[in-house]
Amino acid sequence: MAEMEPVNIILWTKEGEADGGLQFVQSLANAYTELHPNVTFEVVNKEVEALREDFQTAALAGTSPDLLWTVNDHAGPFTAAELIMPVDDLFDLSLYVDAALEAAKLDGKTWGVPIANGNHLMLLYNKSLIEEAPADTDALIAAATDLKAQDIVPLVWNQTEPFWLVPWLGGFGGKVFADDGVTPTLDTPEMVSTLQLLYDLKFKEEVYPAESDYDGSDTLFKEGKAAMIINGDWSLGGYADIFGDDLGVARIPKISGADWPRPYTAGTYFMIPSALEGSDRLATVVDFVKFATSANNQALMIAKLNRLPALKAALDDPLVTSSPILKGSADQMVVGTPMPTVLEMRCNWDAMKPEMQAVLNDTKTPEEAAAAMQQAADACILTLE
Repeated sequence: MAEMEPVNIILWTKEGEADGGLQFVQSLANAYTELHPNVTFEVVNKEVEALREDFQTAALAGTSPDLLWTVNDHAGPFTAAELIMPVDDLFDLSLYVDAALEAAKLDGKTWGVPIANGNHLMLLYNKSLIEEAPADTDALIAAATDLKAQDIVPLVWNQTEPFWLVPWLGGFGGKVFADDGVTPTLDTPEMVSTLQLLYDLKFKEEVYPAESDYDGSDTLFKEGKAAMIINGDWSLGGYADIFGDDLGVARIPKISGADWPRPYTAGTYFMIPSALEGSDRLATVVDFVKFATSANNQALMIAKLNRLPALKAALDDPLVTSSPILKGSADQMVVGTPMPTVLEMRCNWDAMKPEMQAVLNDTKTPEEAAAAMQQAADACILTLE
């Protein structure tokens, strides 16, 4: 690396300000610049889907950023379009947690360097409103009755995104793909049971409000108007700052008569655009990634964001082993399942989203929605061929 040559790295990240993630990314960039004054950064926050779409557009136009900080399921569409490069020969990947690496592998190659391990949903609760997390959905319904009597919203979650649906599907033993990993399996009894449960908890048991998207749920929980929220590990840092010791972390309640919900697990990853291949800037980017995922900076991430580290050495940090928040997060991750990274998963997401919303808006039955999901996913996948 030419230390004295000015280098400006454009880094796109999905991290936002609300939970301190964007500030953490910027702090890493600033710390690197202190060590290497010739290297500066332009850190740009983009919402997850906007990052995917904007990167695809920019890369095809020859104006891609130098580095991405994003989620593993972007690897599918990015590799299909040959927009990112494999990292196997650039880093010692044996230093990182195997499960985290697996979530970024396609066709025998690794397409991202893991930053945080998990990215999974879990149940977060305000101990000042509910003493213990309900163990199963029967207990959840019973707790909801008590909370509603106190004019407290029992539970909130993002009812607009199917990422919040798939844990329950897993609890009923369902999967979104057949064993070949690319054929959608959405019109199944397990999906119908999942949609029926979500419908019943909303309309029959009134466990959650009529409407709640991500921001609305987040606000109700932060303001102490909702006792519980299903949210991801990316939110732990912000909630811990607000609630302190009153923040509880537990598994999403077990489905009474079925099994534990199985949230998707993955994490956040550095991905390197193919445009950097052969470029002098690549050495700087690789060095920054090593710096950002070093043991010291992984410990800082644990302390500031309460996220499980992806570096093996950092898992033994006392910040992990002694933290009840991270202990609860890790316990939820144990029953999780790796999120598919294949391109076909985008079709499944797009197919599930409107149909889940239709059930939660009481405009379709679970059977109708499951059938429509399958039809939409099948049609979408035909366009990929």
